[in-house]
Amino acid sequence: MIRVGVIGYGYWGPNLVRSFHEVGGCQVVAVSDTRAERRALVEARYPSVRATADYRDVITDPRIDAVLIATPVHTHYPLALEAMSNGKHVWVEKPMTTTSADGVRLIDEAERRGLVLHVDHTFVYTGAVRKIHELVSSEALGRIYYYDSVRVNLGLFQSDVNVIWDLAVHDLSIMDYVLPVQPCAVSATGIGHVSGKPENIAYLTLFFEDSTIAHVHANWLAPVKVRRTLIGGSSKMIVYDDLEASEKVKVYDKGLTMGEQGDARYQVLVGYRAGDMWAPQIEVTEALQTEATHFLDCITHQRHSLTDGEAGLRVVRILEAATRSMACRGQVVELDRPTVAA
Repeated sequence: MIRVGVIGYGYWGPNLVRSFHEVGGCQVVAVSDTRAERRALVEARYPSVRATADYRDVITDPRIDAVLIATPVHTHYPLALEAMSNGKHVWVEKPMTTTSADGVRLIDEAERRGLVLHVDHTFVYTGAVRKIHELVSSEALGRIYYYDSVRVNLGLFQSDVNVIWDLAVHDLSIMDYVLPVQPCAVSATGIGHVSGKPENIAYLTLFFEDSTIAHVHANWLAPVKVRRTLIGGSSKMIVYDDLEASEKVKVYDKGLTMGEQGDARYQVLVGYRAGDMWAPQIEVTEALQTEATHFLDCITHQRHSLTDGEAGLRVVRILEAATRSMACRGQVVELDRPTVAA
């Protein structure tokens, strides 16, 4: 039996408590939140779970094996570091840290102590994204040309992070999982329309060493909610719409055909291929249940999670570079590749 404690019972914390309460081989021991009304909700729904105002009660509890951190981004690093210093495995919400330097330190600490460091990139554990990964890995799409995503809605405005750290982080984590290559540079533009608040609209372009290109549009000020991704390859193309009740992933046998005319080798004929569309069967298990089971399995068998600290670090360094680029009105920023100390 693996025993867990949760720090933060705001927006996402209740989902974590519910999922770990329901998954087998696990017990939720304690939940920490500074707000009395949030603790009252825990006590009402989970009488056997201790609710406390002091996060240290969770981190220092000798009964607890793993700590789940669902707090504002700027608190992720100190809380995760303190938890690991007390011998706890750590599950931390996205993005993992506010800087790649802090991310490296967490990875080093986890490696040094033999602990699991898991980053909650929830979409990676959805049936739709796992199916896309399978299709790309099998080369069913051929050579990947582009990754294009739109993630917009009205609100919720965050006070400590801008829209790319809040929304685009999802698309970057999906892209990190499904694409076979890593970006080498990023250009980003964005603007804030609410006084005293960070950027609420942003556009990111990611460049790769090959001909792949990626684009992410994130917006807190859209009148409708859109969660759509297009992935184009030389053989097939994918449309992933997360808001579809069914057929979230559609595969199109459409694209370009190249040919040469006679002996004039420089004359290339470009044609268009329009074939069938099909929607693959997708696993319907709730992503958070799949992810919770995976995290517990990693602890049991002492192995890295699919979205470990390294995956979290790759996303954070893109967010850092995009923030620098946005401050310079889209100037291309080469991506640093920090190494983790042995």
